[in-house]
Amino acid sequence: MSGTFVGMPAFPEAAHDALADPTLRGNLRHATHTIRAKRARAVAELPDWARLREAGRRIKDHTLRHLDRYLEQLEGAVTAAGGTVHWAADADEANRIVTELVRATGESEVVKVKSMATQEIGLNEALEAAGIRAYETDLAELIVQLGRDRPSHILVPAIHRNRGEIREIFAREMGDWGRPAPEGLTDTPADLAEAARLHLREKFLRAKVGVSGANFMVAETGTLVVVESEGNGRMCLTLPETLISVVGIEKIVPTWRDLEVFLQTLPRSSTAERMNPYTSTWTGTTDGDGPAAFHLVLLDNGRTDALADEVGRQALRCIRCSACLNVCPVYERAGGHAYGSVYPGPIGAILSPQLRGTASEIDASLPYASSLCGACYEVCPVAIDIPEVLVHLRERVVQGGPAVREGNRVVLKPAKGHAAERAAMRAARWAFTHPAALRGGQRLASRTRRLHPRTLPGPGRAWSATRDLPPVPAEPFRDWWQRTNGGRDDSE
Repeated sequence: MSGTFVGMPAFPEAAHDALADPTLRGNLRHATHTIRAKRARAVAELPDWARLREAGRRIKDHTLRHLDRYLEQLEGAVTAAGGTVHWAADADEANRIVTELVRATGESEVVKVKSMATQEIGLNEALEAAGIRAYETDLAELIVQLGRDRPSHILVPAIHRNRGEIREIFAREMGDWGRPAPEGLTDTPADLAEAARLHLREKFLRAKVGVSGANFMVAETGTLVVVESEGNGRMCLTLPETLISVVGIEKIVPTWRDLEVFLQTLPRSSTAERMNPYTSTWTGTTDGDGPAAFHLVLLDNGRTDALADEVGRQALRCIRCSACLNVCPVYERAGGHAYGSVYPGPIGAILSPQLRGTASEIDASLPYASSLCGACYEVCPVAIDIPEVLVHLRERVVQGGPAVREGNRVVLKPAKGHAAERAAMRAARWAFTHPAALRGGQRLASRTRRLHPRTLPGPGRAWSATRDLPPVPAEPFRDWWQRTNGGRDDSE
């Protein structure tokens, strides 16, 4: 199973299959409606939420503008605190670095904190190929791993599973990975959580190597921060002798003071909590306390390419709260797997095509996986204008044009299958720049409106198959304006 799922069909085809699964749709509808209702209440408690949101946006934008300086500052601080910093340009390099670090310890297994960066690069699969077994310790990630499944949500990777399905997975698979599920396991949440706790406790106490991501990195002190709700992160970060953290370069913030903003907005936007139950911070190594060796792998993997895009770079503000997924009508019905990435939903629709490019069928289709309703922008705690970036990426897919790939300026070719769309846009551009032709076309359309088909012919059928064609008015607006003197009668 690839960590990036490239090779999947385009989003429309994958979503069509997902829509045919009533259980999946029921699971998603129940979970997303519950989460977003709780989030709305938690956010409403803060009278300064709008100012916190703007502060988060400004901090992230400032950091991205000066990313080179802050990354160098972070490296110096981590090194001074006893850690070692590694730079990874892409997934292959990151996987090679982590594999070599684990091999150097002589161990053949690691415990992991939930990490989207390691899922992005397919680290578990790379370790397995090297004879090293990685154990996920987050409850939802454990469900996904035992079920030989893929995550479908940023915050709740097993959101597509219900309690009965989870019980079956635990009963069937746990014994192959370690301690088996208790006899007579029921599907009550308490019993399922206890089964996972007993299963994972052996691994926490045995593992010598831990692998994590990080929610934030503080440049001024070299401190990494993980926020979580189960305590498994605290176990993975403190018990092993060696800790390896793989973190995207955009996760950096300049100062400790900046954390004040995000430690208020992230938990309310993600789990609808006032603060996370566990907020773990670590700075290098300390004799007799925590891991004896700490390695930080700073991951690029397309991020500097996204940074070069003045419109698209705002996706790098993302703090992975998943609020946009929970309000998205497309995600609610199609689920996360249809996006073909560890980053599903609206943020995945703008992040994945920038990290991976738009050469594949799935990545070229992701900017269209949206109704452009704007709900995602309204709930984003760092004010990412996702609809704006979606439209920007759609233009790139259809028209091609200049972009940065692997650090080099290139000119992208238009994606296949959009010739008719490009022709229509060129025709529209010509019409809008020739007023007389536009006026004549509007009058002709009005006078022949009774003859208009209900659906478009040829390539246009794909558009009108899921949309109603707007009715043509009996009179063009310009003619109405002239006839009525702008809507005023002569007596005025």
